[in-house]
Amino acid sequence: MIYFLVVNYYSTNLITKLISTLPSYKNHDYKVVIINNSPDDNSIYHLKNESVLIFNAENNLGFGGGCNLGLQWIYTQAPQGFVWIINPDAYFVENVIDKVLSFFEGHPKISILGTIVHTPTGEVWFAGGRFLPSTGTIITQDLLNDTDADYIACDWITGCSFIINLRNFDECPQFDPAYFLYYEDFDFCRRYANQGHFIAVTKQFGVIHQPSSITNRYVFRKIKNSTYGYLLSLDRYTSKFILNLRLIRLMCYALVLIFVKPQVAFGKFAGVLMYWKRTLS
Repeated sequence: MIYFLVVNYYSTNLITKLISTLPSYKNHDYKVVIINNSPDDNSIYHLKNESVLIFNAENNLGFGGGCNLGLQWIYTQAPQGFVWIINPDAYFVENVIDKVLSFFEGHPKISILGTIVHTPTGEVWFAGGRFLPSTGTIITQDLLNDTDADYIACDWITGCSFIINLRNFDECPQFDPAYFLYYEDFDFCRRYANQGHFIAVTKQFGVIHQPSSITNRYVFRKIKNSTYGYLLSLDRYTSKFILNLRLIRLMCYALVLIFVKPQVAFGKFAGVLMYWKRTLS
C-alpha cells in the first residue's frame, strides 16, 4: 500500500490538481492522506472520498508537525507500507505507483528515497542534496546527471517529494517538532542517516513542482522560518566555530538588505532572534 501524504494550508486548488494526476483508485491500491493545517478551510472537504482521507489539525502545526500527524496514523494502519510525502504544489505526469513498488522490491535497503523534481518548464529543481559539515554548506546538487543508475546515495532530500519505506523503521519515523517550516527535511535525513538508515535519490520517477507557489505569499514568515531552521541545523550538525561564522555573515547580509529588501532583512533578524530564544531557554 502506498499512502500519499499532503499537508494543506489553504491549498485546496493545488491539491485538487495533484489528486487529478493520480491513476484511478479502482485499479491501484493507494490512499491520499491530507492533513488540514488550516481547519477553517472547509473547501478541502469536497475532495474526501474512499481513497482520500482528511484529518484536521487543531491549529497550524507547520510542515513537519503536519507530516507527523499523518505518519502516526499511517504507521498504525500499515507499518510495512510506503509513505510518499508530497507538496500540495506538486503533481504527476505519469502513473508512478507500479514503478515505486517495483523499485523497492529491487532496493529494499533504502529507507528514505527522494525523487527527481522538475519545474513546469522542464528544468531540474531538485536531484539530490549534499552537506559538508566542515564548512556548514547545505546545497542542492544534480547527482542524477549523466548516470543510468537506479539511484544515487545522497546526504539529504527535499520534503517536496520523498518516499519513506516504513518496513525499515522499528518505530514510526517523525520530524523534529522544533522545526516549523524549512530544513525539517534536512534534519530528518541527517538524524536517520546517523542512525544507519540509507538515503538516496532517483530519477526513475518524479514530480512537477511550481517552486514556492505557496510560501511566496508570506515573504516575512518564509524568511524568518528558513533562517531559524538553517541556524538550528548548523547548531546540530556543524561546529560552534562554523555556526558563529555563518551567523555573522548572515547578520551582515541582513543589514545590507534593510535598504533594498526590508521584508527579507527583518525576516532574517526575526529568524535569528527565534533561534537565540530557543538556545537560551
